Amino acid sequence: MKRKELIAWLVLHNCILEREGSRHSVYFNPESRKSSTIPRHTEINTYTARGICKDLEIPIIKIK
Repeated sequence: MKRKELIAWLVLHNCILEREGSRHSVYFNPESRKSSTIPRHTEINTYTARGICKDLEIPIIKIK
């Protein structure tokens, strides 16, 4: 899946960009007080995207 699609899903579920690292972006879910790193690749594999959703305690994204 595209990185932009994953970030749009995170923002839709009220996650915010906490900070930018050199190779990752860190997103924070204020409702669950959890954070997760998003790699800076244009394509993110399904396993990683689902793991990020689990880390942030938001619904698992539906992959086409």
